[in-house]
Amino acid sequence: MAKILIADDDKDATMLVESMLKGEGYELFSTNDSRQVLDLAQQIRPDLILLDLAMPEPTGFQICRALREDPSFFMTPIVIVTALGDRDSFVVAFGAGADGYLIKPVLVEKLRSTVASLISHHHK
Repeated sequence: MAKILIADDDKDATMLVESMLKGEGYELFSTNDSRQVLDLAQQIRPDLILLDLAMPEPTGFQICRALREDPSFFMTPIVIVTALGDRDSFVVAFGAGADGYLIKPVLVEKLRSTVASLISHHHK
């Protein structure tokens, strides 16, 4: 069973993403504290990370960069799920190592298909 780490400082947002992915056959973990993301990722070794950008220090951009600098997560898919729809955020997120970028509010089908595609590609 693939493990997914959901990181967003908004509890409602993490609960919404969990509800969208519930029943899809994933083991879901979430945190609302940006300072816990790296430690939690080390503990659970997720197959995919869903990450909000607009979190307090460290920001989602900083977390994404830190994950990419860690050899353990160099190949782990990271999908940004954010309300930031501007071009600069998009460019910086991919520059930091993101594999996908979804703008809130996210459609259930779009989230599920993105997650399924990246997980299946990651497990090849």
